[in-house]
Amino acid sequence: MEWKGRDQSSNVDDRRRSTGKTVGGLGCLGTIVMLLLVWMLGGDPLQFLQQVGTQSPQTQQTHQPSAAEDELAQFVSVVLKDTEDVWSKLFRENYGREYIKPTLVMFTGSTQSGCGFASSQTGPFYCPADNKLYIDLSFYQDLKNKFKAPGDFAMAYVIAHEVGHHVQNLLGIHEQVQSQRRRLSEAQNNQMSVRVELQADFLAGVWAHHAQKMKSILEPGDIEEALNAANSIGDDRLQRQSQGHVTPDSFTHGTSAQRMKWFKKGFDTGDVTQGNTFNTGDL
Repeated sequence: MEWKGRDQSSNVDDRRRSTGKTVGGLGCLGTIVMLLLVWMLGGDPLQFLQQVGTQSPQTQQTHQPSAAEDELAQFVSVVLKDTEDVWSKLFRENYGREYIKPTLVMFTGSTQSGCGFASSQTGPFYCPADNKLYIDLSFYQDLKNKFKAPGDFAMAYVIAHEVGHHVQNLLGIHEQVQSQRRRLSEAQNNQMSVRVELQADFLAGVWAHHAQKMKSILEPGDIEEALNAANSIGDDRLQRQSQGHVTPDSFTHGTSAQRMKWFKKGFDTGDVTQGNTFNTGDL
């Protein structure tokens, strides 16, 4: 991805030099919120609790970012700026309104979010309660080593996906989904979560389409990197790797094929009206 020398976003809250206070002040409600968030993001709530339980309460630690990490932070900030420019244009053209830019929080290890305790174990996520994206930059290494999805545009896809959740929140989709979920079974809730996540993949593809038109950001192989990342974090693939079999009713993000399909559809069309995953019988 062509990114060096381009503008960075000013909407970045860099907390990397301090790991922040640990879960000692989280409280019961905050713990429950984060457990639900971990589950919705396809993580293991038990692993999250075990990780939290090993931390000493109310401790403050410092972290000195390396030069490579600082360069990655600059890259993430450039990608965020690209999302701001694209979605500002699309919101004016398609919805006749201004795009409210989210804040991206970079942290190391753990931090507090509007949705409760944020941990590197949770992975990147968007918190609708405070309109912020949260990411521990060590996830870039996870993409390369754990998920076998290297490349800077794989990371750009992850960021654009979380921004997609912010777009959903601004459009009222998040609120509509939450109101419906109160009446659904666990399996139906999981299916609703899949549709939310696939739409965010679609919106990430829409962003890539328009960012290329506006700024010529793509290098050869970039879209393949994003598709590889989408393939690597599909529910079926992750479950097969972790437990040796798949349980479709427990999917929360969609299969590898579905995630690639919806990102590619967004990229190919660039049309925000083509991403209604909620009215699609065959995802």
